[in-house]
Amino acid sequence: MSRKRALIADTFCLTKRRRCAADAVTGDTHADGAADIRSSLQHLMTLFSRKLFNDSLPPVALKHQLYSLHSDKTSVDKQVSELRANGELLMFQLGFDSEAFALVFAEDYRATVLQGEAGRETLGTVEKFLAKLNTGCSDLSFNKEKMLKEFLFTDSEITQLVKSGVLTVRDAGSWWLSIPNSGKFIKYFIKGRKAVLGMVKKSKYGEILKTELEERRTTSQVKFQMKYHIHDIVGAELVECIQTTSGTLLRYVDGNIN
Repeated sequence: MSRKRALIADTFCLTKRRRCAADAVTGDTHADGAADIRSSLQHLMTLFSRKLFNDSLPPVALKHQLYSLHSDKTSVDKQVSELRANGELLMFQLGFDSEAFALVFAEDYRATVLQGEAGRETLGTVEKFLAKLNTGCSDLSFNKEKMLKEFLFTDSEITQLVKSGVLTVRDAGSWWLSIPNSGKFIKYFIKGRKAVLGMVKKSKYGEILKTELEERRTTSQVKFQMKYHIHDIVGAELVECIQTTSGTLLRYVDGNIN
């Protein structure tokens, strides 16, 4: 196995773990079933470091990060689906793990994509594609029949959409909806997750208070805010959360990294 493949396999082993109660991890008191998912997404996106990418990416959150804020996964998934259905939210399969889905507000996606397309020959085709997304299209991927017969794109225009980065090839005759320039985000995210999990593992007894981890000085491997990564490892159930009189304790779970 190559080093790159090993890194992805090691850091994205999303086996089911004992999860934290929502208020234990975040201090939030949202009731399950009535949680404001939109507000939670806005909070997570304030932790996203756009300057790392020279504003070439919209603010991005991962769906499982919401599970660190709300304990009812079914309710989270339902409300995310509603936001997607009404055209407010877009979801993307990032490709490095079948359970990793990125969430971006549609307005942010449109603004960032159009900013990147300014002056390019692909602009008109991309605008046409974005108009289709604005109608509440909640597909993660598109096959050739839909692109040609329903969306009325030509083969040449599909090629332009791939060139612009709003589509990436899934397999022969189908494409994933994608975030242009997201390759660097994925790279930083994988390295950051591995580094933060390593900090937990190397702590005494493989445990560390969440507040202490939040205050840790980040290494060169951690490009995002520490809280962004903590929401990730908690929501993905890569650590156990234990209530103590000193606060929430994060415990490393064997098998997540070498």
